[in-house]
Amino acid sequence: MSTQTTPDDTTDTPRWRVIGPGLVVAATGVGSADMVATLVAGSNYGYMLLWAVVVGVILKIVLVEGAGRYTVATGRTIFEGWRSLGRWPVWYFAPYIVIWGFVYGASAMSSTALPIAALFPEGSFGAQTWFWAVLTGLLGFAMIWFSKYKVFERITAVLVGLMFVTIVILAVIAAPNFLETISGLVPMMPEGGVFNTLALAGGVGGTITLAAYGYWLREKGWDKPRFLRVMRIDNTVAYVMTGIFVISMLIVGAEVVRAAGVTLEGGDQSLLALDGVLRERYGDFIGVWFLVGFWAAGFSSVLGVWNGVSLMFADFMGNVTGKGSAHPDSQAGGKWFKVYLVWLTFPPMLLLLLDQPIFLILLYGFLGALFMPFLAITLLPILNTDRIPVDYRNKWYSNVALGITALLFIVLGVYQAVQAIVKAFGG
Repeated sequence: MSTQTTPDDTTDTPRWRVIGPGLVVAATGVGSADMVATLVAGSNYGYMLLWAVVVGVILKIVLVEGAGRYTVATGRTIFEGWRSLGRWPVWYFAPYIVIWGFVYGASAMSSTALPIAALFPEGSFGAQTWFWAVLTGLLGFAMIWFSKYKVFERITAVLVGLMFVTIVILAVIAAPNFLETISGLVPMMPEGGVFNTLALAGGVGGTITLAAYGYWLREKGWDKPRFLRVMRIDNTVAYVMTGIFVISMLIVGAEVVRAAGVTLEGGDQSLLALDGVLRERYGDFIGVWFLVGFWAAGFSSVLGVWNGVSLMFADFMGNVTGKGSAHPDSQAGGKWFKVYLVWLTFPPMLLLLLDQPIFLILLYGFLGALFMPFLAITLLPILNTDRIPVDYRNKWYSNVALGITALLFIVLGVYQAVQAIVKAFGG
């Protein structure tokens, strides 16, 4: 077991550290797709959706705090909580984690490779995206296979620093109008932009890795009741940083992309289009700097998923095989952890060369869209019953916040699932 025991474990007042599991889960949840979604929102609507970003940050704080509180209060993993609800969460989670991992592996590797390929002259060997995608997967595989949580956390912190500083400085360079910016805090819905608004509030920074937070708390050694306050500070600060990052991307979209008259159609290629705009407006140095930040955002997600979701799979398999969450096979570095790490890395490389099968796209999009409402809905009974000690159960305001979060994700999830079906069948 790779659980790290901190010096604070022997005291009654554990101290918070700036670098913690919250930073890891927040960084992992913000990838290139989220950057594109925010840029598109900024370029299309200016600052009108700034309030949605703030709402989204609050929702993530509520959701991740709930998952973390369950682990801190009980010492159990989130999968043990799901399993206490009956068999249906197991039947949902099993196909989801297998299919999601296969397709996400290819997507994460290719999107992280794009900025590296863009740094090399067109036509050179370095410009072959598939080569850099494979190299990204192998590097992530080796770093997670051989490193302990402490090393993984520090590497993630460096990547977060790169992506955060890059985008925030770009936002400052863009010189936004302060009064116009804060006017976006007044809730307004753009015409025809209902689901864009929901996607910005619910999608940015939201993936399966939100549920991995409890596993990283365990790896950090913060899975005890006296770490409750530390966990809450850790989670809140991490998502406030995420909010600043997303707002900075919104500013870049509104001030740079919109001003340049460039249309971003979505997809990772849109970020490369922004690179061209930045080079033309501010010079090659800023363009290269942006590509480095783009890469850091992608690679931090790769490492976070390779580690966090592998921990979730190991715990899942340990429980369904009757060994439990405490068995070595259910821990970081155990048999099932390594099996899923291999699954995330090598089979998805086939999708870098082949078109994704329609059925796979359908299942991935459908199950993926429904994971966030699954997490929000299951937390309600877990945090309101004898599955958690009385002192740690939800207060009425926590239930209201979690209920709103669940409703948002249900609406957004159904919409995204329908869109996935339409896309899969070429509609």
